[in-house]
Amino acid sequence: MPEPDDLMWRIAGGSGDGIDSTSQNFAKALMRSGLNVFTHRHYPSRIRGGHTYVEVRAGNGPVNSRGDGYNFLLTLGDSFARNPSEDAYYGNEEAKPLTENLDELNEGGVIVYDEGLLDEEDVEAINLEERAEENGWHVYPVDLRGIAREHGRDVMRNTAGVGFTAALMDIDPAYFEEIISNGMSGEMKEANLKVLEDAYELGQEVEHTHGWTAPEGEGHDEEQVLLSGSDAISYGAIDEGCRFISGYPMTPWTDVFTIMSQNLPKFGGISEQVEDEIAAAALAIGASHAGVKAMSGSSGGGFALMSEPLGLAEMTETPLVLVEAMRAGPSTGMPTKPEQGDLEHILYTSQGDSTRVVFAPANVEECYTQTRKAFELAYEYQIPAIVAYDQKLQGELRNVPESFFDEEPNADPGSVLTEEEIAEAAHHASDKFKRFLHEPEDGSNVSPRSVPGQEGGRFLATGNEHNEVGHISEDPENRVIQMNRRMGKLDDIREELDATEQSHQTYHGPEDAEYGIITWGSQQDTVFEAVDELNEAGHSVKAVGVSDLMPFPETEMTEFLESVEHAVVVEMNASGQLRGHIQKELGKYGDKLSSLLKYNGNPFEPRDVVEGFETSNGDGELPHQRMTYVPAAGD
Repeated sequence: MPEPDDLMWRIAGGSGDGIDSTSQNFAKALMRSGLNVFTHRHYPSRIRGGHTYVEVRAGNGPVNSRGDGYNFLLTLGDSFARNPSEDAYYGNEEAKPLTENLDELNEGGVIVYDEGLLDEEDVEAINLEERAEENGWHVYPVDLRGIAREHGRDVMRNTAGVGFTAALMDIDPAYFEEIISNGMSGEMKEANLKVLEDAYELGQEVEHTHGWTAPEGEGHDEEQVLLSGSDAISYGAIDEGCRFISGYPMTPWTDVFTIMSQNLPKFGGISEQVEDEIAAAALAIGASHAGVKAMSGSSGGGFALMSEPLGLAEMTETPLVLVEAMRAGPSTGMPTKPEQGDLEHILYTSQGDSTRVVFAPANVEECYTQTRKAFELAYEYQIPAIVAYDQKLQGELRNVPESFFDEEPNADPGSVLTEEEIAEAAHHASDKFKRFLHEPEDGSNVSPRSVPGQEGGRFLATGNEHNEVGHISEDPENRVIQMNRRMGKLDDIREELDATEQSHQTYHGPEDAEYGIITWGSQQDTVFEAVDELNEAGHSVKAVGVSDLMPFPETEMTEFLESVEHAVVVEMNASGQLRGHIQKELGKYGDKLSSLLKYNGNPFEPRDVVEGFETSNGDGELPHQRMTYVPAAGD
């Protein structure tokens, strides 16, 4: 469990002010100092301007989620604000990085704001002095822009803010100097080093009234890397032999598409940006049909356009991996805010009965391993596989041991026959290959597969129901056989995952706990931290993070629900979609489930889960009804 003295630092500014890159460097420096780090990113759906922030949490113990609030605010103001007037429709946007971050600042926290951009009127308008006294905050106004201008450009006020932070928190500036020296050159490097030095010296000279210091790093046993969920999905795909990706940019899916596009050429792969998401999915299906491991993906409305191609992949039994990066909907919704509202869409989109694999990884390690497993199953069972994650997991950074990724690459094309095997396989009298064989000789539901160009492997591929060689067929007996065989693959996959102990559910807490919490995807590690807090407070609670969404882990979830009196399902949507999915699969346990939901555009903090559980459990029993998280004022 994270230590109570973890550093929880938030840098706030406007989109385009370099907040994201500055926070990454700050996290990297703390990681190199020997700490574990975790970042949380919040940004508006605007290219430039608009309040944005990134939290960096650091400590010596495990740091796997957002903290409860934060302790240190570095606010730069928004230099790209559309309107700095209080009378403007959206208020004074220039001051929002200060005004909109105070409600979550913990008591006794530190505020550093750039008085070079924010004037006295901005500060007086929010009664900062009075609020600071009420909450025990320690406020340090600094002319960060002035320090930056002395040596270069305004944008260097980020570096000034980092230098001042380092002095206030007793962080060795050498780590930041190293990052600047490695990432810059020439006059830019020298100017930033000078800005860092001046700001650090100024921070040492001011009176330190707060008493906060950053934890002293105890070091790492092995080399660490700082990665996001998007990085891990991309590297997992490449290591599992993916050599083709097609897509169209859409937040937050764009991260995976960009990382893959940058790296695939190094491995002889191809990336194609096309005109829309229908073309993207169709192009990936074509590449896979031709024998290449391929993927595509999108977010929200873009994935909706992939509905018909997804059904085509299911009907033609073409292996394919899709990434669905969820964001708040419906329609355009809130494009840059996290939500888990696409579960039902992912499970059931496209007409007809679904025959697909769906995984929902919860962290960097799971993004890597489950993406690799998605490719493995897709190409072995000739079935589409979907990796579902969200904007939170897409952008957050964690340090992971580099050795975790020391796994052998896999270029195996799956269940593709050699030409010698094709010659021995079943053929129609017309000499067409029985690609969709009713009863595969190995007793499985996977028909032998050929790819174009193989001698003797000729067959037809159509989105219509078809017979063994691919000709359109509406024969009732053929329809039942083909449907049963395709649907049977899900049973085979579930059996394989269970038999090989490769199920992806993750458990936390005492096995004999009285109550349970169920969650999925990016909320898992936040829930696990809350479970630790609940047990320390005297409750008896355990949790499971569900990653296998299709085929559903019926045996595991039955055992979990049988072992507890009641379970709360924690998820970021308004309709309790995972709870509904569990009730669909395990209806008799419906009375054991209640919901804790959050859908205001911000992910759960551990205290949200703790308070929700304790509120519902006030009389010793959890209520058998939906309970909705209602955000506090200003949340």
